[in-house]
Amino acid sequence: MAKGKIGVTSENIFPIIKKFLYSDHEIFLREIVSNAVDATQKMSAVASSGEYKGELGDNTVKVAVDPKKKTITISDHGIGMTEEEVEKYINQIAFSSAGDFLEKYKDDIDSIIGHFGLGFYSSFMVSEKVEILTKSYNEGAEAIKWSCDGSPEYDIKKAKKDDFGTDIVLYIDEENKEYLEEAKITELLNKYCKFLPIPVAFGEEQEWKEDKMVDTGEVKIINNTEPAWTKKPVDLKEEDYNKFYKELYPVFEDPLFNIHLNVDYPFNLTGILYFPKIKNNVEIQKNKIQLYCNQVFVTDSVEGIVPEFLTLLHGVIDSPDIPLNVSRSYLQSDANVKKIASHISKKVADRLAEIFKTDRKQFEEKWDSLKLIVQYGMLSDEKFYDRAKDFLLFKNVDGKYFTMEEYAALIKENQTDKNKSLVYLYSTDKEQQFSYIEAAKEKGYDVLEMNGQLDVHLVNQLEQKLESSRFVRVDGDSISKLIPKDEEATVSFSTDEKNELIGVFQAVTPEKSHFLIEFEELGEKAKPMVITQSEFMRRMKDMGSMSGMGMYGDMPDSYNLVVNSSHPLVKRVLEEERGAVGEEVKAIRDEKTPLEEEKVKLEKEKEGKKEDEVPQATKDRLEELGKAITEVKNKETDKLKAFGKDSKLTKQLVDLALIANNMLKGEDLNMFVSRSIDLIK
Repeated sequence: MAKGKIGVTSENIFPIIKKFLYSDHEIFLREIVSNAVDATQKMSAVASSGEYKGELGDNTVKVAVDPKKKTITISDHGIGMTEEEVEKYINQIAFSSAGDFLEKYKDDIDSIIGHFGLGFYSSFMVSEKVEILTKSYNEGAEAIKWSCDGSPEYDIKKAKKDDFGTDIVLYIDEENKEYLEEAKITELLNKYCKFLPIPVAFGEEQEWKEDKMVDTGEVKIINNTEPAWTKKPVDLKEEDYNKFYKELYPVFEDPLFNIHLNVDYPFNLTGILYFPKIKNNVEIQKNKIQLYCNQVFVTDSVEGIVPEFLTLLHGVIDSPDIPLNVSRSYLQSDANVKKIASHISKKVADRLAEIFKTDRKQFEEKWDSLKLIVQYGMLSDEKFYDRAKDFLLFKNVDGKYFTMEEYAALIKENQTDKNKSLVYLYSTDKEQQFSYIEAAKEKGYDVLEMNGQLDVHLVNQLEQKLESSRFVRVDGDSISKLIPKDEEATVSFSTDEKNELIGVFQAVTPEKSHFLIEFEELGEKAKPMVITQSEFMRRMKDMGSMSGMGMYGDMPDSYNLVVNSSHPLVKRVLEEERGAVGEEVKAIRDEKTPLEEEKVKLEKEKEGKKEDEVPQATKDRLEELGKAITEVKNKETDKLKAFGKDSKLTKQLVDLALIANNMLKGEDLNMFVSRSIDLIK
């Protein structure tokens, strides 16, 4: 029997290990089981090299929990250790055997799980004592038992063990007794060890018998030792990829596509990425890509390793070249990680381009789920934009799909404005904007459907990328101004007539929003009035609300009420207004005319003079005239508004325009229905 001190630089190393070695204490099980798998693979390498001539026997790594003894035991039939190796590899914390072993057997084995730094010592995060019972495969080797209670002191003595291999026994402390529950260990093994390359056994298989689950007596293997990503693509069919997807995500629908990664230069990387089915305007689930190191689960937080936009994908990435157990800032600055991220982005773009070229029909059928990821990539990665622009699809309101090049050719003739700019019309809600879409179609225009979460951002990007092009929502202006041509119809109303109608219609527009009343000659068959909203302001509000920035998002809504001056009903409103209050309005205007004329005269007298050269009497008179004119104008406005509020036809026309925009609700909608019934009688 021997005693000694573990080779550390500080006697406080164990408290540090116990609290700070890993952020999650549960990682201890991954570390110990990984070491056991490592030792088992090393044993296979030794046998393959001819150094060991005997039978290898069962290579299963076994995990057992004993709640009464408060122990977890991890057993392997691996390479084992001599007393000298225990001294070298266990008692000297900073030393690792992996480098020595890989150098010795580098020609005999393709892949051996590397150690995870201070992996073995992670066991002290949950244990009050740890024992190692080990026996080397070397002929004549004696079994050794090592034990340590979490202090720098250890005991080592000879022991009895029938066969080579290692048992690690963890005596779980009171703070971590949850790890003595079978369900908890099952959870951790499924999380961290589900795809280890050596069988891992825990518990027994069960079957349903006599209305309950009972043990069958057969050992339960918890892992798939040959997951799909470790195989060659040529050996896998579509159903194999889908089956593996269900193994990763049992509750998800089948994916759209998959991308099998297999790189050995300038870095090692394998894996399978899946495009999940994503519907618009739902919460996007990230953290669905699992990172492995030689089939050992590391994390599902892959930002910095996978480009941000591809974190929407699902699947597995496995690489021994990604540094583990280091800070996120280190990951983000690591040259290998950047190369891997760039390569994954390129592989995704290449795969999508391949599917688009070979099976466009399938690509179009799945585009609505694909587009969020593609758009995200184009917005966040310039190189991906360059690769994706040829397979980015536009969908119009009739459900037809076009590449950007195809669509530009389709609309070039009809949708080029007088400034030679190509105008892309789009809708964000086909139902709500139906009347505007129909008006555009009647003019021979095509309308895109852009109702996705990132469409407003994509529109801004495309306007910068595409030469002489702009995007306008189909309700962003009256049909004649959406794509302005050289010809422009002249409004037939006089200035007085327009001013009278402005006063009348302002009386019945919603008070919560600001409405600017305009007049256009839209034709007798067009609607009497339409409501539009400035493309710029609406887009700023949309982006502000999406980004959480309230500068534009909190501003009150502002609309244009475009009055069709050629429509018979609008002319009828003017006739009724003039018949009812025309004489009174004229009298008010007559009262205002001399005041305005005098004001103009005095303003001319002021021209060319400095402020101190203008007589005070002139200044006082101008102020009096300004107040008098305002009072008269208010009197005129009040008269026109009073008529508007009493005019069923006026209210009906404005409400019809509001309904077309889905802006009439509650009590106002109920009043519209009642008024409509009265008008029909």
